[in-house]
Amino acid sequence: MSADKWDLEADVVVIGTGATGFPAALVAREAGASVIMVEAEAHVGGHAITSGGNLPLGGGTSYQKKYGINDSAELFFQDLTDWSVVETNGFPPYRYNDREIIRAFADNSVATFEFLLAHGVQVIDRLPNKVGHEIGVSALRTMQISVEDYAMVHTGGPAAPDDDEIRAGAGLIRPLEAAARKAGVDILLEHRMTAIHRETPKSGRVTGIEVDHRGSTLNIRARKAVIVATGGSTGNVEFRRMFDPRLTEEYCGLAGMPWSDQDASGELAAMDIGAALWGAFNYTGEFGSGITKPGAIGCQYGYVNVRWYPESEVFDKARAIGLPVKDWQDAILVNMLGKRFYDETAGHFNYNSYQSTNPYEPGSYLNAKNQKYNPSNFINAALAGIGDDHNGGGPIWAIFDADACAREKWNPHPPYVDRDLGFFFSAGTIGELAANIKMKYQRVKMPPDNLAATIARYNAFVDAGKDGDFGKPAPRYKIATPPFYAAWATPVIHDTRAGLRINAKCQVIDRNGAVIPGLYCGGESAGGFSMHGLPRAACQGFIAGRNAVLQNDLG
Repeated sequence: MSADKWDLEADVVVIGTGATGFPAALVAREAGASVIMVEAEAHVGGHAITSGGNLPLGGGTSYQKKYGINDSAELFFQDLTDWSVVETNGFPPYRYNDREIIRAFADNSVATFEFLLAHGVQVIDRLPNKVGHEIGVSALRTMQISVEDYAMVHTGGPAAPDDDEIRAGAGLIRPLEAAARKAGVDILLEHRMTAIHRETPKSGRVTGIEVDHRGSTLNIRARKAVIVATGGSTGNVEFRRMFDPRLTEEYCGLAGMPWSDQDASGELAAMDIGAALWGAFNYTGEFGSGITKPGAIGCQYGYVNVRWYPESEVFDKARAIGLPVKDWQDAILVNMLGKRFYDETAGHFNYNSYQSTNPYEPGSYLNAKNQKYNPSNFINAALAGIGDDHNGGGPIWAIFDADACAREKWNPHPPYVDRDLGFFFSAGTIGELAANIKMKYQRVKMPPDNLAATIARYNAFVDAGKDGDFGKPAPRYKIATPPFYAAWATPVIHDTRAGLRINAKCQVIDRNGAVIPGLYCGGESAGGFSMHGLPRAACQGFIAGRNAVLQNDLG
């Protein structure tokens, strides 16, 4: 129901201050609307500010033209809807995209790119490249955002010239934040949206939102529109399990956290007033980076591309930097029972980009027929569990010894590892190590005899030069020199690729297929689009901001 009393009001209210929220707010403000943005955290940026800054917006951008790359909106649309493209495991990355949504994205991609540049975002001036997930096979489209002198949130400081962990998301968010503030957008931090108001619970226009601000409830009126830009649902265990029941609570080291959560708040609030969900296949499709192998072990937040350092303002939540793994020959991976389950050197699912399918003929059955079947099932094996009736794979532990620490140059002490909350253990013997593994998500004791037998068998494979269980290429190093270590190495959930149903104008659609007047959504809170990362978020924010003003001006 609509609120009885409004504490604040604006023409457009944007929920979230990330890669969708800022373009939406800026476009709406520059179209003459007053805009309030609300943010649950004490800082802006969402997951976007922690990102690597890859921006595959194509269709004929100024940089594509500068470097002679032939692309068009039609080619981009064709790429992102091609049913015939499959990965080496047979999964189609584009087949289940919503064509109406992709059409709008392709048609607005160039305008979004140039809009970002016009509002202070800088890209590295070089030939566009193919970095990105599910960005199409026909043209080089990706530009890297330049972080400039902005402080990166994972380090607390600017990037050094030789930094191999640059997270350039600050180069997107900070200029957009500055532009929004200069334009007169009101940004309210620590205002957590708790409900979306509608004239009646399931009919009429959306009229505003309810927020919690440090324990106080406020109602904010939206005279024209509310835009959901809350960033997705990876952090809501029960919500994400609607799509994949394996994604239980132990998958707690989400990419982008602890800077921001993806708590499904936007989806749930919209569903409460009748909104539909959309694009479920893309959530669990075995392609891209929806769920990844960890890049660092011994810490809760081990996403492959982000390390959190003590100078970060959220290090009190991250608690550990982690031990980045250079060579998976230096460890074995075991489940809760102390048993190996897959080749440790294997990666997560493949992703599709420029010339990933080669040769390629648009829409041809030969694209799938010619693909050599070579599945990458590390993630599925890790999520398979221990053979009981529980969903979820449970914790995965990297087991290694003192010699591995020396080879990898690991420091097995805080702040590099998180011993206090049970993400890292050590012992003088293998049996003691197994007995020491006690933490929230380890729901069964690891049998010491199991772990000892696993390591003895693996050491025999090293002697033989062949992994007789899982085909790990020529196992090189025995686990034999104390102390011995167990480091958290559980897969990391990364993307949300299903969400609210929207149309080409980013209007939210209800469960009867009708538009919910005055409600818009984009980015990872919206469904129907398999692409990873910043481009769909920014472009849909651009579309939503424009239509939030225009559609309501048209009545």
